[in-house]
Amino acid sequence: MRSDWKVSIRRACSTLRIDRALYVYKSKRGDQADLKHRIKSICETRVRYGYRRVHVLLRRDSWSVNVKRIYRLYKELGLQLRNKTPKRRVKAKLRDDRKPATRTNETWAMDFVHDQLATGRKLRVLTMVDTFSRFSPALEPRYTFRGIDVVEVLERVCNEVGFPETIRVDQGSEFVSRDLDLWAYQRGVTLDFSRPGKPTDNGFIESFNGKFRTECFNTHWFMSLDDARAKMEDWRRDYNEIRPHSAIGNKAPISRLNGSSAPPPA
Repeated sequence: MRSDWKVSIRRACSTLRIDRALYVYKSKRGDQADLKHRIKSICETRVRYGYRRVHVLLRRDSWSVNVKRIYRLYKELGLQLRNKTPKRRVKAKLRDDRKPATRTNETWAMDFVHDQLATGRKLRVLTMVDTFSRFSPALEPRYTFRGIDVVEVLERVCNEVGFPETIRVDQGSEFVSRDLDLWAYQRGVTLDFSRPGKPTDNGFIESFNGKFRTECFNTHWFMSLDDARAKMEDWRRDYNEIRPHSAIGNKAPISRLNGSSAPPPA
């Protein structure tokens, strides 16, 4: 306007009805290079973290910053995640006879996920999660699994962290096997089977598997079975001990192992 009409700053501001101080104001805010660098470094190592989890980690590191500022800088740096829109639009109906767990080792969930080595050889990974604490007791990759292999893993893990009262599983052949049934009977563990074709009956493990796939499978090449086992164990430890979990107040799952028996926050 000033260049087109050849008028002074005062005249232009008066015409547009804005304060002249607003026109001449210069921002005193720094470029926040240190904060941007820290945000970027977090997102480089934790590529599936959104700005909320980044904010939690920054607060743990004693950065006194507002989540809105993290969101603004996160967008400026172009770090937004691209998520696929889910195809389902109908709300899933869960089983009515199940109650939320109120303490550790009350209910576990268990399932298999599949991947492959860099050579193309297929892998199967046995995944487990405690539905109260969200703690993962084990991730076990192997080329093949039988019922006796599942029993072997469970026996080893349960001797370390304790036996659950109930384990939620699907109708897979390894879970309906005689070996697992006999182990559960001897150990006083109830096997709670999902209905056929109803993965929502075991939603905790489905959610865990999704995080496992995006944050571990999709960010690593597995050169051998031992390499896969080491990388999965590193991810499991990070998930249990560091990663903020929104369902338990952005705490790490390990924080719930030794404490409260109150139900998870709604």
